[in-house]
Amino acid sequence: MILKKYSICILIILICIDFGYGQEKRLEKANENFNRFAYVDARKIYLQVAESGYESLDLFKKLGDSYYFNAQLEDAVSWYEKLTTNYPNQVDPEYLFRYSQTLKSSKRYEEADRVMEQFNKIYEKDKRAEYFVSTRDYLKFIEMQSGRYEIETMNVNSQFSDHAPSFNHQGQLVFASARNKAGSMIKTIHEWDEMPFLDIYVADLSESSKESSDSKRLKGKINTRFHESSTSFSNDGKTVYFTRNNFTKKKLEANEEGTILLKLYKASLEGDKWTNVEELPFNSNNYSVAHPALSADGKKLYFASDMPGSKGLSDLFVVDVYEDGTFGTPKNLGDKINTEGRETFPYVSDLGRLYFASDGHVGLGGLDVFVAIPNERGELSIPYNIGKPVNSPEDDFSFVLNEDTKIGYFASNRLGGKGSDDIYRFKQIKDLITECNQYISGVVTDANTREIIVNAEVLLMDAENNELKRILTDASGQYRFDIECDRSYALRAYKEKYTATEVILSSNNVFEFEHNLTMQLGTGGLENVSLKPGDDLSKLLKLETIYFDLNESFIRKDAEIELQKIIAALKEYPVLKIEVRSHTDSRANDSYNLKLSEKRAQSTVKYIIEKGGIDASRVTGRGYGEIELINRCNNNSKCSEEEHQRNRRSEFILVK
Repeated sequence: MILKKYSICILIILICIDFGYGQEKRLEKANENFNRFAYVDARKIYLQVAESGYESLDLFKKLGDSYYFNAQLEDAVSWYEKLTTNYPNQVDPEYLFRYSQTLKSSKRYEEADRVMEQFNKIYEKDKRAEYFVSTRDYLKFIEMQSGRYEIETMNVNSQFSDHAPSFNHQGQLVFASARNKAGSMIKTIHEWDEMPFLDIYVADLSESSKESSDSKRLKGKINTRFHESSTSFSNDGKTVYFTRNNFTKKKLEANEEGTILLKLYKASLEGDKWTNVEELPFNSNNYSVAHPALSADGKKLYFASDMPGSKGLSDLFVVDVYEDGTFGTPKNLGDKINTEGRETFPYVSDLGRLYFASDGHVGLGGLDVFVAIPNERGELSIPYNIGKPVNSPEDDFSFVLNEDTKIGYFASNRLGGKGSDDIYRFKQIKDLITECNQYISGVVTDANTREIIVNAEVLLMDAENNELKRILTDASGQYRFDIECDRSYALRAYKEKYTATEVILSSNNVFEFEHNLTMQLGTGGLENVSLKPGDDLSKLLKLETIYFDLNESFIRKDAEIELQKIIAALKEYPVLKIEVRSHTDSRANDSYNLKLSEKRAQSTVKYIIEKGGIDASRVTGRGYGEIELINRCNNNSKCSEEEHQRNRRSEFILVK
C-alpha cells in the first residue's frame, strides 16, 4: 500500500514536471513570435497556455499587447485588467496608460479616469498625465466640439484594411489597402496582424464622392510585395512622397533586432506612371520614418518617426524642402504637439492647420484626430480634439480635408465597417471652436466640514509666480478668473484662521475649466501649540519637506506651495521670527556644500520676503552644508538618489 502511494506521488510529480516543461517550451515559441511582432501567432499560443490555468505577469502583459498593438482595444481590456488586479505592485506604469485607453474603447470612462489617476501619481511629469489633470472635463469639451462633421461610409472599402486617404491633382482618391492584387491568387501575409501587405490604390469618385469606380493599383514602380502606404502629392501633381518598408534596390533591410522598419520615399510622374523612386536622406535602418504630409507651398514636409529626440512611441517632425530638391535637418514639433504616446498621420491643410492622430492627448479612446492652428507667426496652437463623429472609442486617423469644398476623408476601425480599417467620407458643416475664451472657476470649501468659505481671498499667479489677479469668493463660495489658453498658472487661497492652499495647473482647453479648492481650518494648529525658540515651524504646520535639486539652489514648484504656508503663518502671527536653515547631501567637498547651502538659505529667505511681503527683520538664513545629515548617507555610504534627496532640505527654526 505504501509502495502504491509512493508510485502515485512520483507519477504526479513527473506529470507536473512534464506539464511545466511543456508550458515553458510553448511560451518560448510564443515569445519568439511576439518579439518579431507576429502578434497573431504569439496570441494563439498565449491563449492556449492561459486556458490551461497558467498565470504570470508576463503572460497577461503580452496577451494584452497582442490585441492592443493590433488596435483590438476591447479584447485587450480583460488581460490588462487581470494584469493590474493580480500584480498591482509590479505593473510598469505604461500599462496603466494602456489599460485606461482600452477601458475608454469600452466607454468605461469613469474607470479609465481612475486608472489615469494612478498613472498621474507615478508619472506626474508625463505629458499624457499633465493633459489628463488639466482636462478633467474632457468628455464635456469633446461633446461641445462635436457635431461639426457629417460622415458616411464608402463603397471603396474592402474586407481588408483600407486607410490613409489623400488627394491627388486630378481629384482622385488615393489610399492604402491590403486587398488582393487584381489577378493574384496569393498575396504575402504580414505576421503582425496576418493581413496582406499594403499597396497604394487610386479611385475615381463620382459627383457624390461616395460612389467610386473600380479601384486600381497606382501605376509605376511604387508598389512592391511589401508595405506601401500614406501618400502626399505636390500641387503640380508631379511628385509624390510615400511610406514603404525598408525595401530599396530590391533588397529588404532590417535593424539589429531583425525588425523591418518604415522609410519615406519620393517618386516622379512620367506620363501616367510613377518612376524614379528615391529614398529620403534622413531615413535610417535604426528607426522608422513614415506618413508624409507636404505643406501647400511644398516647402515643408511633416512626418512621424521614432528617431533620436523623440518623446514617445512616435513623434511628429518637420523638415525643410529646398528648391533644388535637397532637405534640411528634421525638427521635432515639441512638447505642445508630441507626448510620450503616439502622434502620427499628420496632414497640413491649405490654411496651414496641422491635423494628426494621437493617443497621448486626451480623447475618447485609441487614436483620436486633433488639430493645431497656426498663428500669424506660424506657431502652432495647443491641439484641439475635433470631436464626434469623426472621433470614436476606436482608432480614428489619417484625416484629410479640402477646405474649399469642406469635403474630406479619414480612416477608422470602428464597428460597422467592412474590414479592419475603413475609409469614411465627411462634410464639415460647422467650424471648429478654435478661439480660446477660457476661464477657470470653482468653489472654496472647508476640507473637513465641506461648508463653503465666503470672502476667501483667491489669487491667480503666472508661471513666474507673479500675481495677476485677486478676488474674494462670493456668497456661494465661488471664484472665477478669465485666463489665456496654453499657459501655466497657480491658484492660491487665503482666509483668516485657515491654512493657505495652492494648486499648480496648466490651461490647454477651449472652454471653461473648473477647479475647486479646499482649505484646512487652523494654521496647522498653531493656535493650540505652545511655541518656543528652536521649534521647526514647518513641522508644527505639518508641511511637506522643502527639498532642492542636486547642485541647485532655486525654489522648486512643489516647494513654493509649502513656502506659501510659511508666509501665511508669519502673516497671521506678526510676532514670529524665523531662521531658515538649509542643508546639502554628503556628495561634493565640505567647502562646496557649505557655499551651496548658503545659497539655498538665501534664496529661501528672498522668496519669503519678496513673494510674501514679510519684513526682512523677521527672516534670516544660514547654510549648514552637510554637517546635519538626517540619515546614514555620509561620504562613505552608498545611498539611493531618494535617500540623498532627504538631506537637501530647508528648516524654519523659530527665533522668537
